[in-house]
Amino acid sequence: MLKTNQLQVAIYQYQARSENPGQRLQRLEGALRQLGISGADLLVCPELFLSGYNVGNRIADWSEPSSGLFAGKVAELAKRWQTAILYGYPEEEGGNRYNAAQCIGKDGGRLANHRKLALPGKFEKKWFSTGSNLTLFELHGWKIAVLICYDAEFPEAARACAQNGADLIVVPTALKDNWGVVAHRVIPARAFENGLFLIYANYAGQEGDWRYLGNSCVVSPTGEDIVRGSENEQVLTATLDCQQIQKAREILPYLDDLAKLPE
Repeated sequence: MLKTNQLQVAIYQYQARSENPGQRLQRLEGALRQLGISGADLLVCPELFLSGYNVGNRIADWSEPSSGLFAGKVAELAKRWQTAILYGYPEEEGGNRYNAAQCIGKDGGRLANHRKLALPGKFEKKWFSTGSNLTLFELHGWKIAVLICYDAEFPEAARACAQNGADLIVVPTALKDNWGVVAHRVIPARAFENGLFLIYANYAGQEGDWRYLGNSCVVSPTGEDIVRGSENEQVLTATLDCQQIQKAREILPYLDDLAKLPE
């Protein structure tokens, strides 16, 4: 597929609430309604959007396979609003549970399913098995990689995505308010050092004893914010221009010059 010059993207920075999956779907449709039909090529929701992150046993209660009930409802929304939707969820597969994120295309078909590669702390290790593969897919000719939260804090993971041709890395996250350095410094650095776009989709508000940072963002290939959220629930939008990737990589050809470094 030929790459479109521009990609219209959006983030749903959902405010954490004690809501069930059905209620979260209603909120998601509200975000899509704000955008309008075909108002974005891709809408990104936070990590474990289906269940919530700091929700204890609900992670197990609301786990489902990639083709589960929630996925079917998201597919209906994607077709109705003509927008691809990427969301996080607890995936049950083969007796294992994964912290996963999948993208449903505007035709309702699955474009990608990523399982989190790096699990931080005892909390996630209790609930999830570790994924083992990079995940890339195409949307309107753009090559898009998926990482989840902690995955993106490893420069090696983002670099591997870039070396496999990614134009854009999408990162659903659940970042607490004491980790602002990640959202404000680490994530822009990942975009800058690889000459690509990056979408970082976080929660807002409070979930149990966790306070989320908000501050979701879309970052350019030069490491600059195209748009950055506040601490509140909101829908953020941005236009990505593929020419910015080429220009950034011509000025600083990190990927080409990497081969010249000693091993």
